[in-house]
Order: sequence, then C-alpha cells, then structure tokens
Amino acid sequence: MKKFTLSVLLALIASLTFAQDLSYYLPKGYTYNPAIPTPKQVLGYEVGEWHVTHDQLVIYMKAVAEASDRVIFEETGRSYEKRPQTLLTISSPSNLTKLDQIKAERAKLREPGSSIDIQNMPVVMFMGYSVHGNEPSGANASLLAAYHFAAANEIASELENIVLLLDPAINPDGLNRFASWVNSHKAYHLNGDPAGREYNEAWPRGRTNHYWFDLNRDWLPVQHPESRNRVRVFQSWLPNIHLDFHEMGTNSTFFFQPGVPSRVHPLTPKKNFELTEKIGTYHAKALDQIGSLYYNQENYDDFYYGKGSTYPDVQGSIGILFEQASSRGHLQESANGLLSFPFTIRNQFTANLSSYQAAKEMRVELNQWMKDFYTEIKNETTADVNKAYIFGTESDDARSFHLADLILQHDIEVFSLNEDVTINGQEFKKENSYIVPADQPQYRLIKAMFETRTTFEDSLFYDISAWTYPMAFGLDYMALNSKILNLASVSPVDKNSFTLPEGQVIGQPGAYQYAMEWTDYYAPKAAYQLMKAKFLVRVSNTEFSTAEGKTFGRGTLLIGKGESGMDDLAFHSKLQEIAKMSTVDIHALTTGYTSGANLGSTFMSPLDAPKIALLVDGGVDSYEAGEIWHLLDQRMNMPITLLPLDAVSGANLSRYNVIIMADGNYGRLGGSGANAIKSWVSAGNTLIAKGGAVRWLIQNEIGNFAQRMVDNSEKGLQKSYANYDNATGAKGTFGAIFKANLDITHPIGYGYQEKEIHTFRNDNFFLEPSSNPYANPLVYTQDPLASGYLHPSNLPGLQQSAVIRVSAVGRGRVIGFADNMNFRAFWFGTNKLFMNAIYFGQVIDGGTAR
Repeated sequence: MKKFTLSVLLALIASLTFAQDLSYYLPKGYTYNPAIPTPKQVLGYEVGEWHVTHDQLVIYMKAVAEASDRVIFEETGRSYEKRPQTLLTISSPSNLTKLDQIKAERAKLREPGSSIDIQNMPVVMFMGYSVHGNEPSGANASLLAAYHFAAANEIASELENIVLLLDPAINPDGLNRFASWVNSHKAYHLNGDPAGREYNEAWPRGRTNHYWFDLNRDWLPVQHPESRNRVRVFQSWLPNIHLDFHEMGTNSTFFFQPGVPSRVHPLTPKKNFELTEKIGTYHAKALDQIGSLYYNQENYDDFYYGKGSTYPDVQGSIGILFEQASSRGHLQESANGLLSFPFTIRNQFTANLSSYQAAKEMRVELNQWMKDFYTEIKNETTADVNKAYIFGTESDDARSFHLADLILQHDIEVFSLNEDVTINGQEFKKENSYIVPADQPQYRLIKAMFETRTTFEDSLFYDISAWTYPMAFGLDYMALNSKILNLASVSPVDKNSFTLPEGQVIGQPGAYQYAMEWTDYYAPKAAYQLMKAKFLVRVSNTEFSTAEGKTFGRGTLLIGKGESGMDDLAFHSKLQEIAKMSTVDIHALTTGYTSGANLGSTFMSPLDAPKIALLVDGGVDSYEAGEIWHLLDQRMNMPITLLPLDAVSGANLSRYNVIIMADGNYGRLGGSGANAIKSWVSAGNTLIAKGGAVRWLIQNEIGNFAQRMVDNSEKGLQKSYANYDNATGAKGTFGAIFKANLDITHPIGYGYQEKEIHTFRNDNFFLEPSSNPYANPLVYTQDPLASGYLHPSNLPGLQQSAVIRVSAVGRGRVIGFADNMNFRAFWFGTNKLFMNAIYFGQVIDGGTAR
C-alpha cells in the first residue's frame, strides 16, 4: 500500500514539474488548422514550461496573424520602456473587412432612438491579460487563446457573430521584468519550496509599470500611456464583455465575479450584477469539468471605476475579474497541494473559453442590455436637476486643462467658455474653465467623476472609496441647473487638437529683472530649467507690486543672468524658450523700485538648484516612490538619483541637498544609515518624509515629530466571531478625501490662493501638530471628511491634526507629511505642496520650525 501511494505521488509530481503539451490545455472535441503555428513551433517551448517574455509574446501574436485570415494584428501604442502594446482582432474574414462599419453600428448603441439591428449585431468581447506583470498566468494563457480562436476549425461559423479583442499583455514592462526574474532563477529540477529565490522577486517587483504604478487603478485617471491606449480601444469598440485576468495568493483557488453584492457602486445598475452572475454559471460549469476549485461573491468588490473589471460596468458593458492562485514561479507548494504554472494557465484559459461560450449564447441579450442601458440614461438625465458641471481655477491653466483632458479620453464632450461667468458669487474665467454637460451617453461616468459620497451600504473597500476629480485637481466647481447652463456661451473642445497654451515672456529684452509667478502648476518645471541655465533665481517671501499695478504673490521667482554669461538678447531668448516649454509666463520688470518690498530686499532669498535623492528598495513603498519619481521625471523634467537603502551609509550624501523618503519601513537603514542622514540634515539640507518614514524619524530621534494614536479597539464582553473580518476591516482608511487649512504665507503654501484645500489619505497614520504654531503649515479641519468612507473611531485622529509638519535639525529642515501629495499621479491639487518642500525647504526660517 505504501509503495503504491509513493508511486502515485511521484507520478503526480512528475506531471506537475514537466512541461504540458497542448492537449493538457485545449478543450476536447476540436480540430485545429495545421497552417496556424502552435506556441511551441514559434517559441521553442511548451506553454507553461517557461514564462513568456513580452518580446516573445509579440512574436507569437504576429505569427498567428500572418498565418490566419481570422486575425488582424495592430500596435495600439508604446509603454514607457517603448515596448509595443498590441491588439489582436479575431473574427470571421468577412467581419474583418468591415470593422469600421461594425464599430459605427455599435456606436449607435449609445444613441437612444437610433435604428439598430440587435438580432444580427455581433457581440464584442475584450480579453485583457496580466495588467499586473507578476500575475503571469493570464499573459501565458493569451498564447492559448490566440491559437485556439485562430486555429479551431469548429468555431469558424461562430465568428460571424462575435468579435474578439485580445490584448496579450496590458502591462508590457512589468510582465517582462517578472518573466526575466523567474526564468533566470528556474531550476530544471523543481522542488516548489516557497522560500526559494524564484518565488521572491526583487523590489519593486513586476506588478507595476516602469514608474511602479498599478495600471489596474488607472482606467479612470488615465495618467499613463498604457492606460490611454487601452481606453481608446475600449471607447472605439464598446465591448459587451470585458475580461480582466489576475492572480492572487498561492494558497487560494480561483475567483470569478460577481464579487460581494453590497460592494457594488450605486451608479452600477442591478442588471449588471445579474448578467455577471449569469455569465458566472458558464465559468462554474467549465471549471467543474476540469475539477478545479473556485468561488465567487466574496472578497472582491465593484466600487472603484478605475479598475479594469469595474470601468466597463458604468458603460453598459460587463466587466469580469478572474483571480487565479499564483504559483509565482514554475511550481510551488500551497495549502491545496503543489501548484504548477501550467495548472494556473489552464484555469485562466478555461475561464476564457467559458466567457466565449457565454458571449456566443447571450449575444442578443448583451447587445440589448447595452442599448437599454443608454436608453435609461436619457431618462435619468432628463430627471436630474443638475444639467452640467463647471470647473476651473483663477490662475492656473494647467490643472484645469489636465482635468478636461482626462475627461475627454472617455468619449465625453467638454466645452470651453467663450466669456467669463460668475455663478453664485464664484467667477470662472474663460481661459481656464470648462463645462461638462450631463445630458450625454456617459452620464453615469460623469456623475462618478464629480460626485461626493460619504454614506455607503458596506464599509469594506477593496480600493479607494472616493476620487472626486475637481477636489483631486484643486479646482473650483459646481453643478449647474438648466437655466444657468443655457446662459453660458461655450464652444466644444476638440480632443485631437487640445493642448496647453504656450508660455511667453511678457516685455522686452534688457529688463532689470524678470519675475515668474509660482501659481502655475508647471512653475517648478520652469524653475529647474532656469537654475540649470545658471541664472540667479531668488524667491520672494512677500508680495510686491510694480508701478503698472501688477501684484506678484509670495513664491514668485526673480530671475537674473547670474553666472550664465549671456547678453541681454540671449538671456531673453533663453527665458522665452523656458516659458514656452513649461507653459508659464515670465514678466519683464523695468525697475527694482517696487512697492511692498524692493527687488533687492532681504525678503528675496536666493535658491540653490535641487539635487535630489529618492530612497528606494527594501521596505520602501514602491507605489509612493514611483509616484514621486514620475512627478519629477515625467512632469517636472527634473533628474533624481534612486538611492538604495543599503547604499545610504556608504554614499557621498553631500552630492544631494534634498533627500526624499516615501512611506515604508526603513529598518534596513540601521544605526549607521540613521546617523548618516541625521548628520546630512544638520549640515543645512532638506529631508522630506511621509508616513512610515516619519515613524522611522521618531524612532531615531531625527527632528521633532509625534504620532497621534487613536483607540479603535472592540469593546464589550463578547462579539460575533463571524463578523470579525468586517468589524476590523472597516476601521482601515482605504482612500478618502479630507479638508485641511493651509497657511498660504508659509513657503510650503506658496502658489496657493485658497486656504482650504483637499488632501487624500489611504492609511491611519496621524501626525500630532507641533506645539510651535508656525511649524504646522497644513492642518485638518475640525470636520475633515469631504468625500469617501471614514470609520468614526478614526475621526479623532484626523481632527486638527497635522497634514504637514516642519522641524529644524541643526541648520537643516525635516518636512513630514501625513498624506500622499502625489496619489496615483492624478492628485494634481497637492503636487505643489510636495514641490514646495523640495524648492523652499531651504528658505523656511529655523525659528518657525523648532
């Protein structure tokens, strides 16, 4: 008996550790066109034997398209690392000759009352794989999907009624990073030990894109090229079903949507849940046939519209999330036995096939649902008293532009003002204000962008609970009724020609000095170029006015030739170049005899160019570090050094005058690292720290900071064990928007004109304000919640606590942040607070920070 058991076990292990041929994956009862190459014929190995790299994936997709008359290959864009984003369009040869016609017919689904032949309209299914690069079973399953749908003889006639859109790797850079890791650590004799290097990839891991962003949170903000390109595909096709292939913990099984019923966003119709549930029966049947464990209606939600499986739900489409237990390599031990990479791929491909079966059989129902969805929207817009939303800002074109541009990406009409308007005492200027009418097909998506919400059916969130965009961009906004809307003179914004206006130099060469206001979003970008050109750049710490009556606020930069060696014409020309590329205006000043303060005043402080190191690796939060890197590298065109924690104690820190510590665990710095940083700050430099980094500062007695603690423990003699997860999970702050008061006279507040601003937080780190009232430039209000969910026990932690606190260390400054000023690259409204810390930490008076 023991001998038999051992032989069975060895056979099982052998089947899991060696490559599986196509028969392991492909459904029974199909024959395949031999003219279509298999993955092994192109790549040289069986699916699942190695992790496919992105270049190999593209090679195979091209090979299939070249061999099949059912497939069109196209490049939809490029990632940051210039890898192609690709799309296979798979359908019958006759459909492929009339794709524009099919798209045009589908566009009519958004036009209530239009004549549409629902009975004969093809159904469209989008298949998107591995938006998280280290969740590779999806991308590897795309090899099988491409082969099956291109080569299976039995589906030829079915493709007359279906169009498949296959994106094999939504995150090309992350996928390639992960594949390189696991392939380079694969042994030819696998043992599955989870402690192995293969299963524990190096920081920042392959989940994210080049700048370490989670692309599955960027469907709505569209701040990255990968997202913009795939959203463009979605809006041009309006797929009925949108598949989103992911992985989860190794000890799990297989999840398919719907998720938790109470965690669906209220703007998503109930019919969407019902259709998702119906499609789920197809997945259950298919997984039953291969004996795989699965579950649904647990854990995951459909609340945040920035995720790939939720973005479609508010647009008449059905988004479906698949989560497969991850082998993280080629074979790994799990609570459910040895988990092989081929097994994970087979589950994903099986769900792909069951989705196809559902789309085929529910074709008419799904197209009818999309038509009904937009018909009902027309009724909703008629009943809604809010007919439009207006937004803008008094003095910054860029933030308004970027929000308008974001909205345009989602097939939403945006209008610019032809004249200034004042509504309820609030002025909106034509140069930087926009109107979004509610009466258009994307009404529900528009509502999701502009609404505030503080009450919820469920208190658990898989992701953020609020993202109100005008608050995120720091803009004035309001809803308009029909009477006000009809009074506004507007012009439509053309997405294809919509660009920021170029900056300019106002005035003639030979000026006494030049001034650049700090109110513009891209002022820090211009500032770096001014310093790079060796100009003398000073910041005004007070307001001043010219004889012509123009007033320049605190934070205005004064620019002189400095050590550039340029004559008047060359100096003026260089300023013109910088103004143009950074979209800010620079003003020529004819005299230093200005009112308020003269230009030679002691209120005008010379600035040193930032030389920045961002600490990375180890326990550093790669998301937040990536957001900082992206802000500086992509938006502000400022070079930074990515300095690993292990290198700090031995590095020449004098190369830098600014060091940034994102949220995270900094234990790896050790005592020597702490001493090095403390000595460096004391020498007169600026240290910027957020969240967990501030905790580390407290532990190492660097600066004067204190964490505020709250008591959110459960009280009482006995509580229901079954409710434990919900009760404890609800106490987390997963992402909400809060009100705070800013001292706009403080260098951290330079460039802001309104004292109340909105900040974003997604954790429970609370920072006590300093006893020195001048050291707290940003403090939460007494009633801080603006939008999103906050557990009542956390309110005392926020009320009048510090969002930003400044501390002197020797001749240097430490600036501590409780909130993330750069959240997911779309929190434009607080980016400048972070940039001010970089530029103006050096001019903060030491007496105000003690």
